[in-house]
Amino acid sequence: MHPARVWLRVLSLATVAALAGCSVPPRSALPTDALDHAVADAIGDPDTCLLLADRASGKVLYRYGAPFNCIRGLPACDRQGFLSANQALALAATPGGRRASCPSNTDGSRTVGWAEGKVASHQRDLVYSAMMEGQTALPGQEMNARLYDAFQKVGL
Repeated sequence: MHPARVWLRVLSLATVAALAGCSVPPRSALPTDALDHAVADAIGDPDTCLLLADRASGKVLYRYGAPFNCIRGLPACDRQGFLSANQALALAATPGGRRASCPSNTDGSRTVGWAEGKVASHQRDLVYSAMMEGQTALPGQEMNARLYDAFQKVGL
């Protein structure tokens, strides 16, 4: 084989390998676009985090909101200390879930709302953790009700 053809072949294989490495990772089996819209309508806010996870493994399958909002610690409200939405996900499988709200700063001008629980789905065994923080944050009970409707809307 001619050296130029060998070089062209090597270059072609390298290009294919490089493109394969840049391919989009497999998407979640969840309807992410529909969830984005439904969650935005229900509890969307710049300081919101929602995590959906497989109950058995704890693996997060969907996240709404900036990663920072999901890892920052805020007053737990119903217990001592601070929690992040990531940490609160462990409370989602408790019977009845958790709904809590309280001031998130000392002057009470901002609040935090928490909602964790099971997703009422017949198809999947999912749990969720949601957090809102700010001057217009919803209470945990209201977040739970709105998320129930949003999950139903997208077929979960």
